[in-house]
Amino acid sequence: MFNSGRKFLRTSEHERRAMKSYDYAHRQGVRALSWDDFVHLSGQLAEELARAQIERVVGIARAGLLPATMVACMLRCELYPVRVTRRVQDEVRFATPVWRVPLAAEVAGKVVTVIDEIADTGETLALVAERARALGASRVITATLVSHSWAQPAPDVCALVSDELIVFPWDRRVLIDGAWQLHPEIAGALKMQGKVSPELDL
Repeated sequence: MFNSGRKFLRTSEHERRAMKSYDYAHRQGVRALSWDDFVHLSGQLAEELARAQIERVVGIARAGLLPATMVACMLRCELYPVRVTRRVQDEVRFATPVWRVPLAAEVAGKVVTVIDEIADTGETLALVAERARALGASRVITATLVSHSWAQPAPDVCALVSDELIVFPWDRRVLIDGAWQLHPEIAGALKMQGKVSPELDL
């Protein structure tokens, strides 16, 4: 089911530069990941990162903490969460990522991986990696479960490259006004594509 082969959109360099995070119109198709898929992809990241002899794992909250925690447990490494986001209360409010929780100084002198769940524009990963280097990390490797082909910069390690609309398992059931439902943002993205996938039924 998973491969590292890239599935590219035919986008020009100008279009790539103009892309914005959460611009779901550019997605082609839908891929819903299960919790088992999540574990499998996290294992792939752990195997790749183990070769680099990672000493510290930095997880980008919120969703990036899920693969970061899994990888940190698999590699028996210390985990340091950061919060860099465009969101407030789960709604996109900022055009560029804003620091909320800073990176710990304990990354100094260590081989560090910065993990997020997906690389869309690549901006958040690059921002946190730059901070890790500024704090004296001896080497910084960026990693994601999924990356879109237009991410610039692309993560150093990625378990799956796809330009599909990726539905993570934690977005399939969110509690809103006492009722479980598909994350509204994902529902809107599916509507933008003119379809709703039966496999996303709750």
